[in-house]
Amino acid sequence: MTDDPLRIEPSGPVNATVMVPGSKSITNRALVCAALAFSPSTIDGWLDADDTRAMMAALETLGVAVGVGESLRIGSDGLRPEVVSIDARQSGTTSRFLLPVLGLDGTPRRIAGDPQLQARPMGEVFEALRALGARVDEEGVPGYLPAVVEGPLRGGEVELAGDVSSQFLSGLLLAAPHMPGGLQVRITTELISRPYVDMTIAVMRAFGADVTTSDGDTWHVQPLRYQGAEFLVEPDASAASYAWGAAVATGGTVTIPGLHHRSLQGDVAFVDVLERMGARVRWDADAVTVSAGGALHGIDVDMAHVSDTVPTLAALAALADSPTTIRGVGFIRHKETDRIAAPVAELRRCGIDAEETDDGLIVRPGPVRSATIETYDDHRMAMAFSLLGLANDGISIAGHGCVAKTFPGYWALLDGLRSGTEPAARAV
Repeated sequence: MTDDPLRIEPSGPVNATVMVPGSKSITNRALVCAALAFSPSTIDGWLDADDTRAMMAALETLGVAVGVGESLRIGSDGLRPEVVSIDARQSGTTSRFLLPVLGLDGTPRRIAGDPQLQARPMGEVFEALRALGARVDEEGVPGYLPAVVEGPLRGGEVELAGDVSSQFLSGLLLAAPHMPGGLQVRITTELISRPYVDMTIAVMRAFGADVTTSDGDTWHVQPLRYQGAEFLVEPDASAASYAWGAAVATGGTVTIPGLHHRSLQGDVAFVDVLERMGARVRWDADAVTVSAGGALHGIDVDMAHVSDTVPTLAALAALADSPTTIRGVGFIRHKETDRIAAPVAELRRCGIDAEETDDGLIVRPGPVRSATIETYDDHRMAMAFSLLGLANDGISIAGHGCVAKTFPGYWALLDGLRSGTEPAARAV
């Protein structure tokens, strides 16, 4: 990525219908299900970004045929029984979803990634895999990648903490239909980001899996292997948060087609947060529209189930007329970067009074001064803080190429939002 900071030009009111790319979270879940199915699958609306390319490359290394075009066509020959090394790059979903898949048979397979990924904790899923019959050998620090996984996983019952990452549970569930004994997982702590687990189950069911829940903290998966499917990925609600945020930051209106009350993604609820801050929200049958209201107000909000949008809210909170307190997200310190410390540091760089708390942050708004924002190689930091630049002159984004992880066309989208031109955005 380029080292030259990208200056964000301020914008007048953004008024646009915006087409955002497909959901990364859904795309990677669908890829795993399709890869394990015993008949071919087609995935439409897929996201083409670094994280999904990491998943596709990993699956191809495992012997899965992935045909890339307007649609993805996934073969059904199963995993090759070969010793291989997988590079998950920076992709948390690729590493955490594939760790259980690697243990489905008796072939030892290695998985590693970029230093940023190898600093993210994996200990909970390692212990769960061991409890289910796999051998997991870390090459360096215990509980972290790189590691070698050797099955076979027998399935059965396992307990798992849910307060570090919901991706651990999702990864186990995704592999479970191919475990001889099926799987019962009981969560022993509060489960963070529960909507992502609901998303996992919905995608699994689309590929024929039999998944049920009981008591709110136990999941049961029957050993009924996946079937091929024709699957449509809906637009990415996390990506949509930046477009909706642009409307609020500039006093405009943005409509996102393809999202609605039935969406699989919990992050669509970010519009409820914006509504609490004073924005106007309209839900249509196949679109969600956010319009700026009057002044933007600070709020006190638990973001545990929409945690990917915390940097977006932190940036917008700097534009409000009163303080904002974000709670319930202590676990986001272990994302691509520390997503509590990093927004606080960058808000302070902009002259905003912000402070960390044990489980979140507090933003006390004020005048925004010119600054070059450090992104810490975190795509969400880059996109979130670009919103400050739409509302204030003098904001630049360092390391802005990191958006390629999930949204390669983001800067084109931002230009389109500013001008209302195709293809990034269409003026209302």
